[in-house]
Amino acid sequence: MSEANKETLKGRSIKMEGVHYTLHTPRVEDLENLYFVEVDPTICEGCGECSHHCPTGAIQEMNDGTRHIVDQAACMNCGQCLVHCPYGAVAERVSYVGEVLEKLKDPDTVVVSMTAPAVRYALGECFGLPVGSYTGGKMHGALRRLGFDYIWDNEWTADVTIMEEGTELLQRVKNGGTGDKPLPQFTSCCPGWIKFCESFYPDLIPHLSTCKSPIGMLGPLAKTYGAEQTGKDPKKIYTVSIMPCIAKKYEGLRPEMAASGHRDIDATINTRELAYMIKKAGIPFRSLADEAPDPVLGMATGAATIFGTSGGVMEAALRFAYEAISGKSLLDPSIKAVRTDNGINKVEVAVPGFGPVRIAVVSGLDNAAKICDEVRAGTSNLHFIEVMTCPGGCVNGGGQPVDPSVMEASVFKKMMARVNKRFTMRKMA
Repeated sequence: MSEANKETLKGRSIKMEGVHYTLHTPRVEDLENLYFVEVDPTICEGCGECSHHCPTGAIQEMNDGTRHIVDQAACMNCGQCLVHCPYGAVAERVSYVGEVLEKLKDPDTVVVSMTAPAVRYALGECFGLPVGSYTGGKMHGALRRLGFDYIWDNEWTADVTIMEEGTELLQRVKNGGTGDKPLPQFTSCCPGWIKFCESFYPDLIPHLSTCKSPIGMLGPLAKTYGAEQTGKDPKKIYTVSIMPCIAKKYEGLRPEMAASGHRDIDATINTRELAYMIKKAGIPFRSLADEAPDPVLGMATGAATIFGTSGGVMEAALRFAYEAISGKSLLDPSIKAVRTDNGINKVEVAVPGFGPVRIAVVSGLDNAAKICDEVRAGTSNLHFIEVMTCPGGCVNGGGQPVDPSVMEASVFKKMMARVNKRFTMRKMA
């Protein structure tokens, strides 16, 4: 692609799967002043749905009744405002799609895809398949047809997370939660939750698992172990994280994500953006045969798949911890009691040779604040806590396909929103 054509892509606003995007590829130095989502006041009707679904109050009402993100530091980049806006007034201000398309055409660049578990359960919606359809095999085939050189899978490092977090929990329990590894231990996979903890509960950071998220592990592995196994120069490897989440774009830009000696994650796109790329390329997604990911960093167990739902990380880690503590195999590997669609779910799991392991699965940051307050006050007796920012987990992430019913707001709601907006804008002389 010529330099002139590249310039036309930069900063261009396009619509992908019903959502407005700005083709903007920020760098690490831009992170502190970067808005990943923003309300367009020319489209906003002041209905307040975005404020209602914002877990931190980052979105506030303006004098004219429209909403605005008043402080990017208070925004967790979860995108729940976007997926619940009935007018499509919330837009994404960061999209690597233009750059990814350039890299896919560059014969000197080795482009690697790294897909999250939840993407394969939502991508099919964009192609008319029933909600929740599993399309992992078709997704791998589509990525190959787009030109990705290696199809690696975030489920590989989800398995690593299970082992690492489970082992860390065992050590914390063994040491009685003393020193710099206190109990309870919080999971560390969700970037919205991590930013929330850092921003509002920095004193609880020692409770966070020291593990990176699965994509935080796969990025450096792609440019070290993956490069070694495939004989590729890591300087030429361009890693594309494909997530159900807008907050993962924030995570990929964090300064510490450079453990490989290079930027571990070069670009992050979400499910909607991948669907747009597949459609733009004219790939017949529904008729594709199922294909497997590439070896080296493409294998995974079934435990990794459930990471996409609230309680899935906890369930997978508990399986590992149960067997490591007791030396016995679970007769039934499913510990579905820990799963939750919303709220706080506290459960005790009896482990032979240890006793009850007290856990909590937390869905949504409003509920996370309640648990954090308990831990801060010293009144929690829990061992292990999973937190997911998006209600129900990653399957309901801010980067997933927007539910058409949300965009078809009732006539009454639209009418009231417009009346309220006009009323708010009236001024006394």
